[in-house]
Amino acid sequence: MEELIARVTARTGLDAATAQTAIGHILAFLQKEGPAAEVNQLIAAMPGSESLIADSNGAEGGGGLMGMLGGMMGGGVMALGQKLMSAGVPMGQMQPLGHELFAYGREKAGEDVMGPIVGSIPGLNQFV
Repeated sequence: MEELIARVTARTGLDAATAQTAIGHILAFLQKEGPAAEVNQLIAAMPGSESLIADSNGAEGGGGLMGMLGGMMGGGVMALGQKLMSAGVPMGQMQPLGHELFAYGREKAGEDVMGPIVGSIPGLNQFV
């Protein structure tokens, strides 16, 4: 996981703690919204991802105004974007973050795992 965090910080300029939190939010989102078999394969191919997901799920609370707005918009990618902004990821860094995370996922788990994940979640392709 350290390699992925380093790649994300180099690509986005985010600090390591923010990158780690953002990766956890994205992986938790994929686990919730994506096809279970492929997401489980991705998580298995990325040691340390389980703890980031657990941290992300544990941090979910009321969500404040951003959480309410995400919920009003039906969740999905919009809600993920709100979570990332709340975690300190500027809007302009979400796409580079997604690109790096999904490139890493393709390297570790393969396109046969990543393709169905991206294809199954509406709107996700604009971030990867």
